[in-house]
Order: sequence, then C-alpha cells, then structure tokens
Amino acid sequence: MTAHPAYFVKLVLTLCCLLASGLTARAAAGASPVADSLLRELNQVLAHKKKYDGQRLERIAALTADFAASEADNEGKFGLALRIYDEYKAFKYDSAFAYCQRITRLAEALNQPAKVEVAKLKLTFVLLSSGLFKETFETLGRINPRLLTDVDKRTFYFLKARAYSDLGDFNQDQTYRPQYYRQALACADTALRFCQPGSYECLATQEFVAQKNGDLAAGVAVYRQIRRLPRLTPHQLAVSASTLADLYERAGQPAPAFELLLVSAIADVRTATKETVAIFKLSDYCYRRGDLQNAYTFIREAREGAAFYKARQRQLEISHISSVIEGQKINIIESQRKSLKTYAIIMTLLAAVVIGFAVVSVRQLGKLRKAGRLIFATNRELRERNGELRRLNIGLNEADKIKEEYIGYYFHNNSQYIDKIETLKKRLDSLLSTKQYTAVQKMVDGVNIKDERNALLKGFDTVFLRLFPNFIAQFNALFPEEDRIKLPDDQLLTTETRIFALIRLGIDDSEQISRMLGYSINTVYTYKTRVKNRSFLPNEEFEARIRAIQAV
Repeated sequence: MTAHPAYFVKLVLTLCCLLASGLTARAAAGASPVADSLLRELNQVLAHKKKYDGQRLERIAALTADFAASEADNEGKFGLALRIYDEYKAFKYDSAFAYCQRITRLAEALNQPAKVEVAKLKLTFVLLSSGLFKETFETLGRINPRLLTDVDKRTFYFLKARAYSDLGDFNQDQTYRPQYYRQALACADTALRFCQPGSYECLATQEFVAQKNGDLAAGVAVYRQIRRLPRLTPHQLAVSASTLADLYERAGQPAPAFELLLVSAIADVRTATKETVAIFKLSDYCYRRGDLQNAYTFIREAREGAAFYKARQRQLEISHISSVIEGQKINIIESQRKSLKTYAIIMTLLAAVVIGFAVVSVRQLGKLRKAGRLIFATNRELRERNGELRRLNIGLNEADKIKEEYIGYYFHNNSQYIDKIETLKKRLDSLLSTKQYTAVQKMVDGVNIKDERNALLKGFDTVFLRLFPNFIAQFNALFPEEDRIKLPDDQLLTTETRIFALIRLGIDDSEQISRMLGYSINTVYTYKTRVKNRSFLPNEEFEARIRAIQAV
C-alpha cells in the first residue's frame, strides 16, 4: 500500500460517522433525573425479588406452623388465622381463600355473628382482588352491616365502593360505567362517616373519592397528608401513590404519573405484593416512551405476579398489552438483526481499513526508527566531536595564556639582563682601556650566579602561581595528609613542586629540567621518584594528574 496515512485516517472517520448515523435512536422522551433514579432503583429491587418473596414466605411458614401446632381455643386460633390471611391476601389468592374458609368455620364454631361477618369481609376482599365480581357482590349482599364495628363498617362500604369502581373499569361500557362510578362514590361517602379523621383509612377513602371525581388538586393534597403519617406502611404508600398516579394520568400529566407508579412498584416489590396494578401500568408507560427493554421486563413481571396471585381481571388486561409489547419486541429483534448484519459489513470494512492503516503505519514507523537511529548516532558523534573541540579549545586558551604570560616574563627578564650586560660591558671597557685589571677582577668576582639563578626561579614561581593559583592545593590533594607540602609564608615553590610545575607546563624531559633549574639530572630523578612514592596514586598516573591541573 502506497497511500498516504492521512487518507486512511479520513476513511476511518468517515466509516465511524456512517456507523454512528446507522444506530437506532431511542424514541423515548427525556426522563427526569428523579424518574431515572427511581427506574434504576426498581430494576435493582426486582433483581432481589426472590429475597423479598422469601421474607414473606418465612413469616407465613412461622405463622402456619404455630397455627398447626396451636392447642389454644378457637378464639386464639381465629386471631392467628386472621394474621395468616393478612399475609396471603395480597400475595396468593388460593391460600388467602383457604384461610377465609377456616376463619369462617372458626367464627361459626365460636357462635359469634360479628366474627362471621368479619370472615365474610375478608372473603370479599380476596374475591374482588381475584376479579370474581359476581361472587364479590353476592358475598357483600350477605353481610349485615349492623353487626359490624365502625372500623369494619368503613371496610365494608369501602370494599363495596372498590367493587363498583373496579367493575366499571373492567366493563368499559360507557352506558353502565357512569352508573357504577356513582354507586362507588355513594359507598365511599358512607365509608367516610365511619372513619376516624386524619387516619390512613380516612385519607385513603378521600383520595379514592378525588380519583373518581377527577379532582387532581384534592388528590395531591390528600397524598401529601398520607406521606406525613408517622406509621405509614410501604403497602399503604404503594396504594396511595398508584391512586394519585391515575389522577395525574387522567389530567394529561404523564411525567409525575410515571414517577408515582415507580414509587408504588418499588414498594410493591419490597413487600412481595402480587395483587398490584403499578408495574403493569409502568410497562405501558415505558412502551409509549420507547423504552422497550423496561416495558418487556415490567410486563413480564406483571404477568408473573397476576398468574401467581390468580388475579383474573389483571391477567386479561395484561394479555392485551403483553401481546403488543412482545410483538414490538419481535419486530425490534428482526430490525436489530438486519442492523447487525449491516454493522458487521461496516465493521469488516472498517477492520480492513484499520489493518491497512496499521501496515502503512508499521512501515512508516520502521523508516522513522531507522532515521532516528541514524540521527541519534550522528548526534552522538557530533557531541563527542564537540566535546573534543571544547577540550582542545580550553587547552588552546590555556596554552595561549601561558605563552602570553611567559613571553611577557621572558622579555621582561631578558631586557633586565641585557641592561645589566650592557652596563657591565661599558664598565669593563672603561677599566680595560685604563688597564685597571684589579678592578676588572673585582667586578667579575662581584657577579653572584646563585643569587641570579634564585632571582630567576623566584620570577618563574611568581608567574606560574599567577597562572595556577590552586596548584599547591591540587598538588597536595594527591597525597595523604601527613605527606602534604606546607610552604613558609616567604616561599613560593619548593624544588619538588618546581619540577612538577615545569612538567605541568609541558616540559617533561628530565635533562632539560636539570639545565633550567641548575640541578644534576640524577637530582631531578631523585626528587621525582621521592614525590611519586609518597602519593597514593600509581606512579604511571601521577604525572597525568599533574598535567590535568587547571589554570585560572
């Protein structure tokens, strides 16, 4: 492949845009953060549904074991049977109905008419929850309200109101429904006469009335009072939230209705309540919002709950929406299958482009690495040469400085010696012309070679230490503490250090050093050997370290 890599980048981006544009957009309307949070919470509690069901089953198992083992009188068994019924009434119709029969037999055995009527009330509730309207109204017709307490009278009239309301909802006939609703409201008004003001039962009845009247403001006000009740149970919250959700839905406000149904469904799952409408209605909401995944999850849960409880009217209602949702799901699966096929082709092309781009990139990378190695080697060589040049430059600068210093010193001393010789010559000429040989001899004897040499060496020392002010310190650094040189204040260099000062200047021939310092060659050798032996450096490295001493 010889195409430029930028071409492949452009092609990859184009294909990615095509892939993104081909994805099916979610048709759901934007949900509020509260609804999203509640939706996540509902899915989480559904994942733990078995745990909540298990908790109710454990309570039932403990109560039924107590009932079976109880040796108490029928009065005690009646109370225990009522507790078992309460656990079953919104959980499983068959078991609740069976315990209604037991409650009835115990009440008849006790020969207490009030308890017999209470047993009929319990039976009415499960018959209504199961959708057996004919049996519900027949049982309600056999109840004598005069034998009931005020609390049970409220229950009786509210059950009657619910029965007419549910029948109207199930019937869906516009001729008979209004009549059923009017009868429901009349029964609810009667129920309110037997309620304790401010109690949950009273507020729940008021909310029911607001629901039948379509009075959203009243329903909201009552719901807020219910939420403030100190001992509100999760099941009571579920019923109240579901009732207000229906009011919001009828008022054309689906968003708050959706949130309230979520609250109700969460409470239902946590209390293992199977006789419920909230999760069924949620599936319809999610379907209309385009959230088919949750719609299918919730309708399946509603169908399983209704089947488990044996709520016949719920099963009929669910079957309609269930078939619609499942049919839509099949269509979506088929659409997704076609889309996946298209995406697979696009991804194959994309993979081919990426592989081609990778091949070109690898080749380009190989070339870059090769060029990089060449550049690195060249740079390293240049750095080495620059280092050598810097060292040479430093050496040349140092040598130039030394030459300048010593040339100046040479001309200065030589000019002094020429002046002395010229003066001496003039005096000798004068004395010889007058034949004063004794004065000539005296003048010759007055020349002190040793003093002259010492003056020469002192001048050398002065110039050298001006060029190398740290020479003595660096020289001493090559010896142990006890062998280091300590110069008197009036002395510049010793004979030993002067020899190595000349070596630092590049004069390493011992014979030349001996002539310059006026020593025998053996003396120079002796001094050099003695100094090297005192150092902790090997002899062969010592002079190299001396030459490495830096000038100013």
